[in-house]
Amino acid sequence: MVLGIVPIQFGDPKRDTPILRMPILRPVGLALIAIVLVAGGACSSAGAGKSDGKLSVVAGFYPLAEAARKIGGTVVDVRNLTPPGVEPHDLELTPKTIAAIQSSDVVLYLGHGFAPAIEQAAQDAQGEAVDLLDGMSLRQGISEEGQTGSATDPHIWLDPVLYRRMADRIALVLSREKPEAASTFTANARSFDADLSDLDQDYRDGFSSCARDLIVTSHAAFGYLSARYHLVQQPISGLSPDAEPSPKRLAQLAELVRREGVTVIFTEELVSPKVAQTLAREVGVTTQVLNPLEGLTKTEVANGDDYLSVMRKNLKILMIALDCQEGGVA
Repeated sequence: MVLGIVPIQFGDPKRDTPILRMPILRPVGLALIAIVLVAGGACSSAGAGKSDGKLSVVAGFYPLAEAARKIGGTVVDVRNLTPPGVEPHDLELTPKTIAAIQSSDVVLYLGHGFAPAIEQAAQDAQGEAVDLLDGMSLRQGISEEGQTGSATDPHIWLDPVLYRRMADRIALVLSREKPEAASTFTANARSFDADLSDLDQDYRDGFSSCARDLIVTSHAAFGYLSARYHLVQQPISGLSPDAEPSPKRLAQLAELVRREGVTVIFTEELVSPKVAQTLAREVGVTTQVLNPLEGLTKTEVANGDDYLSVMRKNLKILMIALDCQEGGVA
């Protein structure tokens, strides 16, 4: 009797997240086993499984790498393609990085023009290349003039609920590529899900009673977060953090800040704050860093910060700016 592997589903069908698959054994023909072994050998020579048996994963930028590490644990070797302190929109790939993308078992990235260099290189990947925006319900972005634009907004990771769905999809991909470790990936994913659910509840509690709901940001990164927690985002520039706002747009924002009693204009670590600072001086308000988590700085890495800690720092900063009453925030 020859045994072959076929998948069955397990998990709670009531969950709103993907259900992972585990292998079982059933009889199959010798010819099919031979085909599978030949194909598997070709994949292993091209797909780059490491000699230590770990699954090799490259991730386009920090949130994807963070989720892959949390879920993969010691079974997966994860490389973040965007170094600390670098803006992923503008990342330029070296030949060594391109080779890593082409040879890894799994490539995790965001499409829709978020990081064009990585998106293009992923098309030549020999392993499984996964655009984690596929299948997500995406919002339209905001243009440099503050209007709904034609481009889709990729910043889903700033909504803990959507980030949780993205993480569960990563768990599914890892289980498909290394089924013998699927139980490990499932357990890690459930633990990470619980952390993200707690974070979501903290945000709901934190914004349950606020004097204001308007946030003025450097660029249009906080649309999903705003939609989830009933805030109103008004960005200085659009989806691209490097886009220059027009004088008309700056005048509109100055009028809006005065009229709505905004006290803080939010800047970012990885983007020049000069325009936001100029606007803040003109209207007599302060600036504060709000982290879009496109990447951690070297200081944040050295301090041991991660997605959860930075998101909670963002929450406290937003609560102060919006004059919110203390809720259930840890």
